[in-house]
Amino acid sequence: MILFIFLLLAVITAISAFLAQPKFGRIDKNRWAGISPNWREGKFQNQHLTPDLTEGVSYYAVMKEFFFQKNKRIKPGAWVPSQKTDLLSLDPHKNVLVWFGHSSYFIQVDGKKILVDPVFSGAASPVKFTTRSFPGTDVYTTDDMPAIDYLFISHDHWDHLDYETILKLKPKIKKIITGSGTGTHFRYWGYEPGKIIENDWNETVALDEGFIVHTAPARHFSGRGLKRNQSLWISFVLKTPNHNLYLGGDSGYDTHFKEIGDTYGPFDLAILECGQYDKSWKYIHMMPAEVIQAAHDLQAKKLLPVHWGKFALANHDWDTPIRTLSALNHGMPLLTPMIGEEVNLDKEQGFGEWWLAVGS
Repeated sequence: MILFIFLLLAVITAISAFLAQPKFGRIDKNRWAGISPNWREGKFQNQHLTPDLTEGVSYYAVMKEFFFQKNKRIKPGAWVPSQKTDLLSLDPHKNVLVWFGHSSYFIQVDGKKILVDPVFSGAASPVKFTTRSFPGTDVYTTDDMPAIDYLFISHDHWDHLDYETILKLKPKIKKIITGSGTGTHFRYWGYEPGKIIENDWNETVALDEGFIVHTAPARHFSGRGLKRNQSLWISFVLKTPNHNLYLGGDSGYDTHFKEIGDTYGPFDLAILECGQYDKSWKYIHMMPAEVIQAAHDLQAKKLLPVHWGKFALANHDWDTPIRTLSALNHGMPLLTPMIGEEVNLDKEQGFGEWWLAVGS
């Protein structure tokens, strides 16, 4: 009995020490009670009931499938191809987007430089060997980033808010726009509070002349440690002098897409997640057909599918999201650049099905 107690205390101590590392960030317990309309019963809530798992599915079944029944073709069979756009010497008059894989991308539009959910550390979890990026996808580092006018962070999951990346970017970031509660991580990591804008859904911020962001709902969850939903997951409507963009973050399908489209659309471009889905957690990530429907709900003129191509966080093959989306799509213009390829926001542009040459 004494040995058991000793071992139990040792395990608890080790776990506590692990979770106390700075990379886990910090939360403000109950700070948002009475302040945020989205905070209820000690946590942030979705607009509608959002179970973690699909009805009839257990955590045991999900873990068993994930760890012991993974598809043998889940990862690329070769290096993922990429290009390297020089962002430091980019023509300042160009309106372009550069995707870095998964949900990270850079936008230069109407003279402003924007970075969204950057992850340049090569992993998407606190235990790096469990979620390494695919070979060939890490062609960019923080050194390749210019000074950033606006850093958008959709939520605090590891594949969207990367501690190593955020620390290295600190001298380059002018403003951060994120959801309520996520700013606590940035303050803990040494960012100046005056740089941080953290909002609830359905709020509006004038960033600079001609640049307005409307913070909008998403259907997801948050958390970097053991306690979930202490910060708010969020999407963004970014209106610039000449463009109207939807930055989607992570979200299951729901009525908010149509509400956003009716209120702020049509959009020149909608950037939506299309990967890391599963029938077992269909409420917190969209299935492929729902991605297309969401783009139509938003009244998007073009769709850039992200949240794929860099990490294996679900049981589908690495390229299943883009293959399936392309097959189901009828009439919605898809932007499918390879990592690092320059996307012109002002002109029509064709992209090849580069993933077909990679294999699995």
